[in-house]
Parts: sequence; structure tokens; C-alpha cells
Amino acid sequence: MIECPPGALQARTPVHSLADVLALEQTSWHDQLDARTTYDVLCQASARHPLRIALRFLPRADVDTPAIAVSYRELFEHVTEAANAFHQTGIRPGRAVALLLPNLPQTHYALWGAQAAGIAAPINPLLDVAQIAAIVDATRAEALVTLAPMAGSDTWQKAMAVFERCPSLHTVFVVDADASAVSADDEALRATLPQRAGVRLLPFAAALSQQPGEYLVSQRVVAPDEVCAYFHTGGTTGLPKVAIHTHLNETFVAAMLARLQPDPHVVLCGLPLFHVNGAMVTGLGAFHAGWEVVMLSAQGYRGPGVLANFWTLVQRFRATTFSGVPTIFSTLAELPVGGADISSLRHAFCGAAPLPPEVARRFEAVAGIPLCEGYGLTEAACISAVHPVGIARREGSVGLRLPHQALQAWQVDADGQATRPCAVGETGVLGVSGPNVFPGYLHQRDNRGIWLKPGWLNTGDLGFIDGEGYLRLTGRAKDLIIRGGHNIDPAMIEDALLRHPGVALAAAVGQPDAHAGELPMAYVTLKPGAQATPEALRATADMLVPERAAVPVRVAVLDRMPLTAVGKVAKAELRLRAAEDVLRQLLVRHGFQAELEVLADPARGTVVRLRCAEADTRHVRRLLERFAFPVDCLAPAGKE
Repeated sequence: MIECPPGALQARTPVHSLADVLALEQTSWHDQLDARTTYDVLCQASARHPLRIALRFLPRADVDTPAIAVSYRELFEHVTEAANAFHQTGIRPGRAVALLLPNLPQTHYALWGAQAAGIAAPINPLLDVAQIAAIVDATRAEALVTLAPMAGSDTWQKAMAVFERCPSLHTVFVVDADASAVSADDEALRATLPQRAGVRLLPFAAALSQQPGEYLVSQRVVAPDEVCAYFHTGGTTGLPKVAIHTHLNETFVAAMLARLQPDPHVVLCGLPLFHVNGAMVTGLGAFHAGWEVVMLSAQGYRGPGVLANFWTLVQRFRATTFSGVPTIFSTLAELPVGGADISSLRHAFCGAAPLPPEVARRFEAVAGIPLCEGYGLTEAACISAVHPVGIARREGSVGLRLPHQALQAWQVDADGQATRPCAVGETGVLGVSGPNVFPGYLHQRDNRGIWLKPGWLNTGDLGFIDGEGYLRLTGRAKDLIIRGGHNIDPAMIEDALLRHPGVALAAAVGQPDAHAGELPMAYVTLKPGAQATPEALRATADMLVPERAAVPVRVAVLDRMPLTAVGKVAKAELRLRAAEDVLRQLLVRHGFQAELEVLADPARGTVVRLRCAEADTRHVRRLLERFAFPVDCLAPAGKE
């Protein structure tokens, strides 16, 4: 029988100021952690409040769809069963289980069970097969937990294609979201498995039911610095980096979240569990604090009807809080509350991308609650700073640093190494240091340049700490638009365009220019029913953007803004689109007909792929040599 480590929580005091953060630091962080591993967190939560609801899962966003409830005792038992099932198939410390799943209760069982047995590697099911297979190969995962075939989902087909490509995989656990009794003898399923020796297919529910739920069969004793998870970074192009998490990284953040949010909560979960915000804020951190987590459909915020019925769902579950990304709050700001009673809501949290002030104002006007910004990254287990609950939002601030985790803006040299800490109010490259900072990426090639100095992670963000200890972001180093050596913060362009009454979303990027290097341009989407021409939008920017050099040379209206899997604007994709538009127009102006594609190459960066008449190749290449992109000239169609 597993004995939960002693974990009587100390009294939790809200953090409202830097003085409160410093007061918490009077006690060693070692003494403030009441759980040593992620499994300990769940063990203690079950012991403290076994019958309290840990999870409610809403299969569909219809207001009358019954929700599935899971108590803390049941959550712990199912996680233990999953750990034992993984152990039985050969998963040991240091060996990974890949999870290719939407948001389901079973995803939590597999995520935390894999960490108790070995290493969890959650993967975005929306990635293409090549990217998923590359992550599985990188992690050398030996088991895969995935969704059974179902209408409207291609996850099973992707999983089988990945299984075919990845020889390290030997077991597939099949999660049946519809509870229609998947059998290990299902001939249709077995026929889709790769035909190689030793491959096993196990229904997830049946595998768990055959295991004890009260103790770990392995009797494993885990050290806090052991690896527990591989989280891949976001993005829509190129190969995602794989960040290593230790048990200490995740339990530290869970404990700090519980201390910063001392009150009981019912939290709505709409962000995916393969992302650290979904896993940590509406997962481990919530469980550590004893909250009730309501999972809003398998697709989260992307699920049919979730956002349309959002205010009614708040009323139904008496939700007190939720977290999202700016695009979610932009959508909710345009949805009237109507007759829904949302008086249970106390506040909401926004992270993952900078929050335009206009979006925050619109949302707060509709919801009547404060919108608190937070700041974090996958490489620091999700949370590094958060705006204190219970005090007025400070526009432009993402909050105070976590207790026991240092935040500092640094001046850096040409090699990206810290030369000196910035003074109060001085902008520099942000670094973080503390128990939540990861040990590095799985591939050594990805670890080049990630440390400002020993123990200090380079976040890649620009910002400063004000006189009261609040972090203020000023931009993303790689998102800066550099026009002839002049640095332009895209946020000032986006804020100006969002003040136009018809604009729903705005994203400013740099488009290539042979003379200036980059020129600012912007993409926007419009609110339903709104009309605005690109010329009118550019005129708005011309009036409202405070710097002449930052006025966008072009504004393009999109039917739909490209987003990453967690709802952030996919600026990498927009930069490629902008480059492609500029280069294509250049060729047309010079009378050349060519097929042209601009894409991201993991090794070479932005690459131009060109196909044109053989006689034009030399002239076209000379035109494109004005830009800093490698050009691959392909043979004309029919001559490959």
C-alpha cells in the first residue's frame, strides 16, 4: 500500500504585492512543497477530500447534456491503475508513453499514470503525421495511448501511420470515448496495426480494470529531479522542440498556484491537455488546490457550441474562474451574456500571448469581472508570473513573479549572453531562474543559446520590471519588426487596429523588403456582419499608430485568422504568407510566371521554393537574391 507523504497544507495567504512574495520566501521552498512528485499530489488530494468532485466531463456543449463526474478518490485510483497497466507492458523510469488524445477524463488518467510509471509525452493530435512521428522518435516512446476510430476524427488513422513509422512503439492503448466496448480481439482494429512482431493492442478501460487502484505495483520511489514529462512546444511549422520536465518542475508550479489561489474554485477547462496551461493550471495545480475542474468537451474551446453556449455553461456549473488565450477573450467579448446568471464568476486568467488592452476592456465590460494576465512558458512548467487576484488589473502588466522563482531583465551581447542585469524600468531580454525551470530540450541541437548565464533561461521575451515588482512585456525578440535597424513592436499596430469598431483580431508582422529588410504590415479579421476595406483600416492605423515608421504599409483582411492548437495567433504562418505575397507580386511586376512557395525549414529557416521556365531561372534568382532567403529552384513541371 502506498503511503502518501505528509502534506498538511499550511495556511494560504493571498499574494497582493511584492512584499507578500518576499514574505513567502522567508521559508525555504523545500519546506513549502508538500508533494515530492506529481503522483504524490494526487495521492494527497484523494486523502484530503476523497468524495469531492475532481473532474466533470461534458461530452457535448449542449446545455442539457449530462456531465460525467469523477471524484478525487476515483481520479487517484484510475491514475494508479493506468500507471500499473503501463508498468505491466514494460514502461519503466526513463521510458515514455506517447498520448495522442483530445481532452477526456482518460487523458488525465494516462497523463499522470504515465508519469508515475515512466515519462508522459502528450502530443497535439492536430499535428500532421510526420511531426507526430518525429516527436515519438525523439522521445523513443514505447507505448501509445490514442482514440478509437470514431466519426469526425482522424486520430486513429494518424496513430496507425505513426505506429508504422516508429519502431520503438510496441503497445497501443485504445481509448473509447463513446464507451462502446472496444475489444482486444476486434479484427477491424487489429487489421490496421503494423504487421511486426510483438505489437499489442489493449483497450484502455479493460487494461485499467485489471489493475489495482490502491497502490503502485512497481513500488517505485521517485526522486524529485527525475524526468516525468516531455512537452513539445507550440507552432504550426517546422518540428516542435521537446521540453523535458522533472517532477520538481511540475510540483513546484502546482504548489505555488495553490498558494496564490487559496479559495476553492470551479474552473472551466477549455485548453488542451497536451499544452502546459491545460495540464498544469486546469490540471495538476487545480488538483493540488482541491478545485473542481469542468472539461468543456473533448475539443475544449474548439468544440461545437462551447463558446456559443459559454455563459450558459458558466451558469450551469456555477463556475468561478477559467483561463484562456487572447483570441478566446476576443470572441467572448462579442457574445452577449443574455439572461445567463454568471454571478459565480470571480475572475478570469489570460496567458500564452500578449493581451491587447482593447480586448481586455471589451471582455471586462461584457463579463463584469477582472481579467488577470499571467506569463509563463513550457520551459518553466507554464507559470512564471501572474497578476494577483483581488486587486485592479494593471494595464500592460502580466503580474508578479512566483515566490522562489527569479525574474530579471538582462542586457545581452551579440552572442545572447547576459552582460548585466537591467535597472528598474529598463527593457531587456527576460530571464527566469528557479525550481520550475526545465533542464533543457531533448535534442541537444535545440539547447544552443537557451541560457543567458548558468541557471538563467533566456525566455526570448523583451520586458522590464517596474518599481513595484510587476513584470511588463514589451515584445517578443523574434516578433519584433526591424525596419532599417529600427525596432517596431507589433503590439502598437495591433492595438491601433483593434480600436476600429469592425476589427475582431489583428496581427502585425514584418514583410520582407529589399531596402529596409522588413516593413510592417497587418492581417485582420472582422466581427460578424462588419465591413471594412483594407484602405479604411490602413487609414485607421495611419491616425492611431504613434510612430510613423510603424504605420503598416499594407493591411489584409482574412476570413479566418490562423491559430495554433492552443488558440494563439500563428504569427510564424503569417510571416510566411506575407513573404510569399511580396515575392509573388515582385515576380508579376517583372513579367515572370512562376509557382512560388515560402516555407519554414528546421535547419535553414525561411526558404523559397520556386518553379519557373528554365529560361527565366537565372533572372528570377537574381531578383530574389535581394532578400535573405535561400532559394530552391525546382525543375519545371514534367521535367523532374
